[in-house]
Amino acid sequence: MKVFIKLGLGLLSLFALMLFLINGTMQTSSVAQNAPDNRRVPNSEAKVKLSYAPVVREAAPAVVNIYTKRVVRTRTSPFLNDPFFSRFFGGSSAPRERIERSLGSGVIVREEGIVITNHHVIDGADEITVALSDRREFEADVVLMDESTDLAVLRIEPTGVPLTTLEFSDSDEIEVGDLVLAIGNPFGVGQSVTSGIVSALARTQVGDDDYQFFIQTDAAVNPGNSGGALVGMDGKLVGINTSIYSRSGGSNGIGFAIPVKMVDFVLNAALNDGEIIRPWFGATGQVVSSDIAESLGFDRPGGVLVDNVYPDSPADRGGLEPGDVILSIDGEEIFDTQGLRYFIGLGNVGGETILDVQKGDDRRILIIELEKAPEDPPRDITQLEGDHIFENIEVANLSPAYSSELGVNLFEKGVIILEIARSSPVRRLNVLRPGDIFDSVDGEDIRTVDQLEDILDDTGNDVSFAVRRAGRLIECQARGRGSYSCR
Repeated sequence: MKVFIKLGLGLLSLFALMLFLINGTMQTSSVAQNAPDNRRVPNSEAKVKLSYAPVVREAAPAVVNIYTKRVVRTRTSPFLNDPFFSRFFGGSSAPRERIERSLGSGVIVREEGIVITNHHVIDGADEITVALSDRREFEADVVLMDESTDLAVLRIEPTGVPLTTLEFSDSDEIEVGDLVLAIGNPFGVGQSVTSGIVSALARTQVGDDDYQFFIQTDAAVNPGNSGGALVGMDGKLVGINTSIYSRSGGSNGIGFAIPVKMVDFVLNAALNDGEIIRPWFGATGQVVSSDIAESLGFDRPGGVLVDNVYPDSPADRGGLEPGDVILSIDGEEIFDTQGLRYFIGLGNVGGETILDVQKGDDRRILIIELEKAPEDPPRDITQLEGDHIFENIEVANLSPAYSSELGVNLFEKGVIILEIARSSPVRRLNVLRPGDIFDSVDGEDIRTVDQLEDILDDTGNDVSFAVRRAGRLIECQARGRGSYSCR
């Protein structure tokens, strides 16, 4: 009986377990049926493919390959580069010519044949060939080159099938994390497309360009991609690929593109005036670091601390003063001097820009009327002549306009040395360099080229002079044409 009970209990327990499992399974199935199912059968071909192909089909025909050719003449004998030995060997060997070729990419932005590329892609080229994605090739003429932004505008004369162009995106809508495609001609293998995201915006301290405010992307960008397109998912141009950060020469996932807003600025200048006339601001400053922010009572670093304002400049007339902190320009927050330069550079001569400025404890809005930098005094480029050690030196007057053109400090004034000829006596002293600025000659301050020439008319080879170089004052005493001392 006990066995039976046990057995009976075992049978009942097994039966109960089976009922429990069946019931639980039915309940689970019921819950599963009632739960929302996020999985869906794709209802279009595009959703099945999950492809960038539609964007590429629209954008790729507007991206071109650019081939350049430059003729380089070299001498075969090392003696021919020396003025003395060239007298004896000059006629013994003619210069040899070799052809240097390079490649890059470009973007068609106007149906009449206007192409945007990088300045460094075509710099020094004797011939420029633009090859379209359909294999048509055209010789290109340069409309405008701007080294400051590393942009260039070319023109081709299209024939046959109309050209495909890329529309510009609204750069203010670009955000970190947006999907982008880089289209170009990496390593000359032919047009290629890579994908990635916008890794960062407003990157500065990247290269040697004067106007640095790059879009950073992790889309693979390699040599040959320069001048190519960075395209958004709407098929519009986001930027022009210009450089990469790499120790090996290949892509490490850090590429930089010039924002389309700057591209549009250069393009309009090329098509309207044929030259870029940048507005003059007339002030310099330094980034507000953590230490400076703490001393100013800011809760965080940011902005540009104004340290110098040029008299009667737009900044001066607009009310900007040393010690002010520029927080934003036209609503765009500023973090460093490169950002300040970039947004001022996008302004138009004759237009206005709005500054958000911290003046001590007050926060104010200043309206700056932008104008062209004045060339006062005129540059007066002159080659010095006469019986003195400065013979055959080329000099010029500095002004806000010419200083900006040369990349010299805005507040430098006086006479700058542009070139020192091989035949100049002072070249043998190996003291002066192009870029030096005359401070004084024989104790007289130098302000203009005319004044310098008048002083040199009364000097011989024994002369004292001082020049400014990178913030240093170098004072020298020359005794004849072969002896000197400097401090």
